[in-house]
Amino acid sequence: MTMDRMIAAAERVCAAAGVADGTVDTGVARLAIARRPALSPLEAMIYEPLVCFVLQGAKDTGTQGGGVRASAGRMLVVSHDVPIVSRIVEATPHRPYIALILPLDLSILRELVSEVDEDRAGGTGRAMTLHEADDPLCDAFARLLDLVERPGEAGVLGPLVQREIHYRLLVSPQGATLRALLAGGPAGRISDVIAHLRAHVAEPVRTEALARLAGMSRSTFHARFKAVTATTPLQYQKEMRLLQAREHLRLGGQSVSSVAFAVGYESPTQFSREYTRKFGAPPREDMRA
Repeated sequence: MTMDRMIAAAERVCAAAGVADGTVDTGVARLAIARRPALSPLEAMIYEPLVCFVLQGAKDTGTQGGGVRASAGRMLVVSHDVPIVSRIVEATPHRPYIALILPLDLSILRELVSEVDEDRAGGTGRAMTLHEADDPLCDAFARLLDLVERPGEAGVLGPLVQREIHYRLLVSPQGATLRALLAGGPAGRISDVIAHLRAHVAEPVRTEALARLAGMSRSTFHARFKAVTATTPLQYQKEMRLLQAREHLRLGGQSVSSVAFAVGYESPTQFSREYTRKFGAPPREDMRA
């Protein structure tokens, strides 16, 4: 299936779902299709481990350490939970931004990692990388997308193609980082710390305790954490707090002060100031969103 045919197939799926601007859950191996017909402002969110294959248009995605432009034919691979900002930079009603999004299943990766040659080079150690989609990966994604319109086969073949994609990612340029995450080395231990920070977002950050959790000295831990996430543990927690607060505010039913306290702020004034700096508008604006 050529790129043009993949775009056409994605458009049919979105049209059948009645989605002109948004994301469609295809129901096949957790594959989703993002379609955006116009440029967008900066949006802040948490990226969990995933691969995003851009078919058309382009999206700028960045962390504290810098950004990348994911354009047609490129894949964004995220190995750890990471706060990002992104915006659509190439899209029109006639040529919308279209991307395939597949969450990474760590259980599948763990099953496959022993089958991969450990001597393979590559990998940057960073939580988010961008590279050209090679032919085998393109072909696997094309077959997975094709199954969306063949529901009678999707239940059997979907998990097989999903597994193939995970294998091909392990042997791709990002594979070294993914393998390190699974092997219990520094990348895996940083992943454990990230999970701890997310589960205890309202608690104060104590670098010494996090370093002990990672089994590293304080200086080594700080360097490893920043190498993976492009930020410090304290800044990472602040990003998590603000993003979680925004979710609470948009759900409604809570005051700004109660949300500030719930995510760990001691001062609603400081919370409002940092929230406004992050999102460009005070928290009360999101209560009306």
